[in-house]
Amino acid sequence: MNYQTSPGAPVRSGIPEHGRVPKYYAVKAKIAVMVDELGEGGLLPTERDLAVRYEVSRETVRQALRELLLEGRLRRRGRGTVVAGPKLEQPLSLASYTEGVRRQGRRPGRSLISLDRFPCPEALAPEVGAERGEPVWHMERVLLADDERVGLESTYVSEARAPRLDTEFDPDSSFYAYLHGRLGISFGDADERIETVLATPREALLVGTPPALPMLLLHRVSRDTAGRPLERVRTLYRGDRFSFTTHLGRQG
Repeated sequence: MNYQTSPGAPVRSGIPEHGRVPKYYAVKAKIAVMVDELGEGGLLPTERDLAVRYEVSRETVRQALRELLLEGRLRRRGRGTVVAGPKLEQPLSLASYTEGVRRQGRRPGRSLISLDRFPCPEALAPEVGAERGEPVWHMERVLLADDERVGLESTYVSEARAPRLDTEFDPDSSFYAYLHGRLGISFGDADERIETVLATPREALLVGTPPALPMLLLHRVSRDTAGRPLERVRTLYRGDRFSFTTHLGRQG
């Protein structure tokens, strides 16, 4: 059987060099073909039915399904399992989350968890352009795409840059649009770092995922067009629902 079922799949699709394919992986490859045939929203047979069809134990089927769930190809719906849609592609650029989701025909949204003001600690001060002890806003919001929870965003900005954030800003809207349209502040450049993490129990509860689901964590420190520090953002994206894209050009 050819386990490489799609263009761009890994070489030999994970088959060890000795040629002995783990039983769960063989089942996973067969289910992956079924996933392609069913299409988005298609309902998979039960674990019991799949075990009978492929003549394996339910635990073997469960392991295969678990990997497909972690990869974002399947989703749980009630007591069943359905084929997931394509991952959201978020550009690595100064464009906001709102812009990135809208470009893919999805409806962006955010749900406010908290908006607090606190004295700026020394470590955060240079990243938001504040002095130690000066008031800083911390805004935490759940990211939504068509009302599906897909991430968790924490934004830090000095009160001096956004003095009426608690009364003027609609938490369901784009913070970048607010800064530009209401305050006349434009983003100039930013530094970003991405790493993979596991969500904390609190984060998993807010995003609605199992704690074991890999997450993509993006750290961003932004500056305005004058080069002054503007904001510090920590965004947690669901690894099964997001991928990141960028355009690379030749330098020099």
